[in-house]
Amino acid sequence: MNSNSILTENWITIKDINNNIIFLDDKKMVTGVKIQPRNIFIMDQQSQYNVVDKLRTFYNLIDFEFWLIVADRPVDINLYVSQLELHLNSVQDPAIRKLIVDDIAKADLFINNDVVDTEYYILFKDDNTESLNKRVRNLINNLATCGLIASQTSNDDLRMVMDNFLNGGTSFKNRSVMPQ
Repeated sequence: MNSNSILTENWITIKDINNNIIFLDDKKMVTGVKIQPRNIFIMDQQSQYNVVDKLRTFYNLIDFEFWLIVADRPVDINLYVSQLELHLNSVQDPAIRKLIVDDIAKADLFINNDVVDTEYYILFKDDNTESLNKRVRNLINNLATCGLIASQTSNDDLRMVMDNFLNGGTSFKNRSVMPQ
């Protein structure tokens, strides 16, 4: 690798993202869990304390290096807006039409203000597939005891995390080049 290169591909060590794992050039693999957000601030004080205490215990039990990542993913509600527009065309009642128009306006506000979902990940690396899978299972089970829902990161999740760090959250999409 040329560390003086200005091209990212010359210094990044990612070989492939496949089967919910990032494969690195040094034979190590990176995977993890995606944690569904949960607003504990709508709970009573004791319940909040219990969740925080269980999370403290959870983090203290992790005996391997990990990265806690918070990433923003753009919200795509275009399908929802399309469905609202189709419904608007089929409804005659003025009151219902007004409600649908209001919903479309609110959706446009979300689209125009770059609304994002915040996602939470715990990632780690290892060189043994069996060890990776065991750690993923343990993390999911231990997070469940904290009242949180987690699942193994998907290929899309891992690509999004990489896009977030390498491209400032902008996904690269292959497009055709059209002559002018």
